[in-house]
Amino acid sequence: MSTLPFSSSVYAARLDRAAALAADAGLDAIIVGPGPDLQYLVGVEGDTIERLTALVLGPGLAPTVVVPRMELAKVRSTAVGALGLRLADWVDGEKPYDLVADAIGTATRVGVSDALPALHVIPIGERLGVTLELATPVLRESRMVKDDAEIAELRRAGEAIDAVHRRVPEWLRAGRTEREVAADIAEAIVAEGHRTVEFVIVGSGPNGADPHHEVSDRVIQAGDIVVVDIGGAVPSGYNSDSTRTYAVGEPDPATAERIGVLVRAQQAAVDAARPGATAAEVDAAARDVLAAAGLGEAFLHRTGHGIGVSVHEEPYIAPGNDLVLREGMAFSIEPGIYFTGEWGARIEDIVVVTAEGCERLNVAPHTLTSV
Repeated sequence: MSTLPFSSSVYAARLDRAAALAADAGLDAIIVGPGPDLQYLVGVEGDTIERLTALVLGPGLAPTVVVPRMELAKVRSTAVGALGLRLADWVDGEKPYDLVADAIGTATRVGVSDALPALHVIPIGERLGVTLELATPVLRESRMVKDDAEIAELRRAGEAIDAVHRRVPEWLRAGRTEREVAADIAEAIVAEGHRTVEFVIVGSGPNGADPHHEVSDRVIQAGDIVVVDIGGAVPSGYNSDSTRTYAVGEPDPATAERIGVLVRAQQAAVDAARPGATAAEVDAAARDVLAAAGLGEAFLHRTGHGIGVSVHEEPYIAPGNDLVLREGMAFSIEPGIYFTGEWGARIEDIVVVTAEGCERLNVAPHTLTSV
C-alpha cells in the first residue's frame, strides 16, 4: 500500500513543472537518478546503486522510470504507481541504457541530476551520442519554492525539533561526555516525531569552535559553552535543523555579552528576509551586526542554506548570492561566532518567506540558556 506524504496530484504537478522548466532551458529531456530530486518528483527514496534506476522526463515525453525488476515493488508503492507512470524494467544481463535511449528518442540536449554518478552518466551519454549536461538549474528551480503542503511538513519538523531543544537541559550537565548527551538527544529526536536522525552536534568548550564538530568523548565541564545543532526527517521526508547554544552553569559575563550580540545578529537577518531581498542582503544583515561589535572575523561561514527533502539545498544565504527571495522559499538563518581553542556559539532557525516578510519555524528560546 502506498504511504505517500502528498496526494498523487501534487506529484503530477511537480512532473509537469519539471518538464516545462526543461523546455524553458532548451533541454529535450532530463534524467533523474535516486536522491533528493527523485524523492521530490515521485516519492522514490534511496541512494544510487550499481543497477540503474532513473526517471526520464521532458517536453513531449511520457515520464518513464527505468528500474531493475527486483526494485519494481518498491517503485510501484510510490507516486510512480499512483500515477501509472510508464515502467521500463530490466534484469541483470540486459542493458538499461538502451531503455533510457528508447524513452528519450532523438535528442540533442539532455540534462542529468547531480546525484547521478559517472558510473551511469558516461554510458548513458555514449548510448545517446550526446554530451550530457547538468539539469541542476531545472531541478533547483522546481524545489526551491515550497508549496503549502511542503511548508506544513517543514513546520511539523520545526515543532518536533523545538521539543527536543526544550529537553536538552535534562541531559546536558558537567561530568557527562558529548557522546552520552548526543545519544539521549538522538533518542528524543525520534520520540518527538522524526523517523530518522540526520545529525547531532554537541560541541562543548573548545570543540564548539569547530562549526562541523560532531561529538567526542570529551567530558563536559562546568563553565562550558555548548553548541547543540540537531535535525532529522519527519515521516514525509522533510527535514528539521536547529541550533541553540547552552552554558553549563553561569557563563562568563564577557562571553554572555558576545552571545547576546550573536542573538541580535540572527534577529537582524530574520528581519531582513522578505520577498524582493537578495540572499546576500540577508547574509549581510547578520554579518554587519557582528562586524560592528568587532566579531566579524569570528563568523566563519554563510548565514544559511535551503531545506526540504535535503538538509542542505538552494537557496544559499551567502555573500555574493544575488538570488532574489520569493514567497515560499525556506532556509536556515544561522550566524555563528567561533574562537579557536576556547568556545563557539551558533543560533539557527528555519524560516519561510511570506508575502510580508518571513515566518520562523523554530521558536525555542534563542538567548543563551544556562543548564
